[in-house]
Amino acid sequence: MPKIFELFGYPLNVNTVEAQICRKQAKCPFMGAECDGGGNRYASHVHLENNEELKNFFENQTAVPSGVCSIQLKESEAPWIVCPRRLLVLGRGNLLQRANQQGTENQVISLLDYPKGTRIGVWSEVKLQIGEETDEGQKSFQYTFDYVLMPIGSVDQNKIEEMLGVSWSVIRRTMEKVGYTIARRNGLDFVEDFPISVPNIIEIMTSSTSGGNKLYRTTIPQAFEDAILGKDHVAPSINKRQVWARMVSQLIVKSEVALHWGGKALWLIQDNLADYISSSTALNLQKFIASKLSEVNLLSFSYGNLTPNHSGIIELELKNIFSGPISSNDKDSAPSFSDLIRTPLLPEKNKLISRLIESKPVNQIQI
Repeated sequence: MPKIFELFGYPLNVNTVEAQICRKQAKCPFMGAECDGGGNRYASHVHLENNEELKNFFENQTAVPSGVCSIQLKESEAPWIVCPRRLLVLGRGNLLQRANQQGTENQVISLLDYPKGTRIGVWSEVKLQIGEETDEGQKSFQYTFDYVLMPIGSVDQNKIEEMLGVSWSVIRRTMEKVGYTIARRNGLDFVEDFPISVPNIIEIMTSSTSGGNKLYRTTIPQAFEDAILGKDHVAPSINKRQVWARMVSQLIVKSEVALHWGGKALWLIQDNLADYISSSTALNLQKFIASKLSEVNLLSFSYGNLTPNHSGIIELELKNIFSGPISSNDKDSAPSFSDLIRTPLLPEKNKLISRLIESKPVNQIQI
C-alpha cells in the first residue's frame, strides 16, 4: 500500500532532533522557511481546532499544510516526489543560506554555461499573457514559467526605453514601486539589477496524487495527520498519466519560446517519471541521453541507492540529461520531441522584460 516517505523534508522513519523541529514548526528545509504545501495544495491544509493531538504537536498554530514531499508505492521501490520544492527551490533565499539542494542547484546552473562572475536574477511564477492579431486571426500566448533566470546589470534609461518601447517615466514608476534601485549618473538614470542578455527557463515537474478516499482515510490530509502522529496510515496513489499530460502540454511550447529568446528551457523531473514516459509513450528517452543541452532538455534526478538507515535529508542525484531537437529534418525521421505541441505565438523578448521589471528578482546567483 502507498505510504508517505518524506514529511517536511525528512524520511518518515528519521526522528532526529532536526527532523522533529522541522515537523513541529511545519518547516520546509528546502525553502528554509515555513512549508507552503508545495505551492498548489492549499486545499490540503489541516485545521487544528478540533484535533487536540495535532494541536498539541503543532504548538501555537491553527492550521498547517500537509507537508508531504514524497510517496512510496511499494517498500522496495523509490518514492515518487509529489512536491516541486522537494526537487528544487530557486526562489527562496540565496544558495549559501540553504543547507540543502546545493548539488542539484549547481548541476542545473552549470549546464547553462554562464561566464564566471555573472550575476543572475531569478524570477519565480512569471506569468506571460500576450495577444496579437495575425494574418491568420487572433493568436494568444498564456503561460506561467516556474523560474526565469537572466543575467542582471546596470542599464541606463535610454537603453531601457528603446528596448521596451515605453516612456521612461512609466517604466520608472513601475520599477520604483517594486523596489528597484535607480541611480543618477552623468545626467541619466541607471537601473541596477536590470534583466539583460539571454533568459533561460527552469520548469519543475513532479507527480500528482489520486484524490484518495475519505472513508478509508487515504486522502493527503488524512494520511498526513496519521503519519505525523506516528499512527499507521495509507497514502493516496500516484496519478502517473495526469502528470505526463500536464508536462506534454507545455514541453514543446516553452522550449520553443526559450530558443526564440536565445536561451534554453530545462525541465527537472524524477527518474521514476522519465521511466514512465518511456514505457507508456512512443518517446523513448534513452535515445536522447546526452551531455550537452539541445532544443528540448529534460534533467532526470534520482534518490540513488536507497537504504533503510537514512539519518537525515536525502540529496537527489542527477541521473540523466535527455536532450534533442524539437523536430527531425532528415529523411529517415530521426528521433525528436516533435509533434507534441507547438506554440501559435512567439512573444518578443521585450515582452518578457516588461513583465520581469514589475517585480524584483526573488534571488540572485553569483557564478
